[in-house]
Amino acid sequence: MNKFMLNETSYHGAGAIKAIPDEIKARKLTKVFVATDPDLIKFGVSDKVTALLTDAGIPYSIYSDIKPNPTIENVQNGVKAFKESGADCIVAIGGGSSMDTAKAIGIIITNPEFEDVRSLEGVAPTKNPCVPIIAVPTTAGTAAEVTINYVITDVEKKRKFVCVDCHDIPVVAVVDPEMMASMPKALTAATGMDALTHAIEGYITLGAWELSDMFHLKAIELISRSLRDAVNNTKAGREGMALGQYIAGMGFSNVGLGVDHSMAHTLSAYYDMPHGKACATLLPAVMEYNAPATGEKYREIARAMGVAGVDGMSQEEYRRAAVDAVSQLASDVGIVTSLKGVAKEEDIPQMSIDAYNDACRPGNPRDVSIEDIEAIYRSLM
Repeated sequence: MNKFMLNETSYHGAGAIKAIPDEIKARKLTKVFVATDPDLIKFGVSDKVTALLTDAGIPYSIYSDIKPNPTIENVQNGVKAFKESGADCIVAIGGGSSMDTAKAIGIIITNPEFEDVRSLEGVAPTKNPCVPIIAVPTTAGTAAEVTINYVITDVEKKRKFVCVDCHDIPVVAVVDPEMMASMPKALTAATGMDALTHAIEGYITLGAWELSDMFHLKAIELISRSLRDAVNNTKAGREGMALGQYIAGMGFSNVGLGVDHSMAHTLSAYYDMPHGKACATLLPAVMEYNAPATGEKYREIARAMGVAGVDGMSQEEYRRAAVDAVSQLASDVGIVTSLKGVAKEEDIPQMSIDAYNDACRPGNPRDVSIEDIEAIYRSLM
């Protein structure tokens, strides 16, 4: 039996944020807790949503103590701020950091026995749905607006931990490409490659099946076609990436990921490396490692990425073509697939243990050992 979970409602396209006040009123919610990051406030991106709340006469308070890799402290401070605000719902505006923080806050408010945050790691036995969340992504990458996953950094233990909880999915996703138009090129590239990693890992993960394959192949096609243009901030590129990353999230949230994400989580925990950049840096090398366990799937990945003549290729050739297409896309958008100057040799043994213990690793299509993970890290140094 396979289970598939999605938002109750999602809005897509330019101007989609205009639906937010009506959704709040229709659900008889009375005050909004806006979770967003300081840069989005600084550059006026969050204002696009809060202005709609003001015009609709909906009161709100803003919480912005959110780091790019949100911490236990960010969550606990947010729980305190939510309680003091008198709000009964959350509007999360931002990338994965804002939405992950909002999910953790929302879960703890309705399940206070998990207020230590660490106990949420893995599949926590929460009993109650989280506070209603309306998620408004400003990056085309994490798809946190449609997933049942979130990731929190434990600074004290120097690790990131994954939480998987069907109670945390936002009730409404508002995917408006105009909210993504102010993203700088480097962030667009990194988050876009994160979305591609979601699609590829979701397609080859052990939990994949026909329904998820449909989403992931379409996501690979949209992302590979749109990311270069999105980096150049074209309307078509932004629209394609907004949809592609969401579709990838529809899939991987329900079937899992693999060791690329496990290793990326560890890089972010050790070096505060942006998650999307970490995923993208690792992707070609991890794809090469996984190739022997993927059957004919790399042929379909290559086809979705626009590689011509895949039906006339041998298995070795289309596997190589898929990896090369990913490497070329990463290069074209300015992603350097190297850890030289980033990772430290003395950290590799413990990093590899941490990556092996990460919640995403069991979904990897090829059995992977701690030694294998060490070898992949070192191959990029």
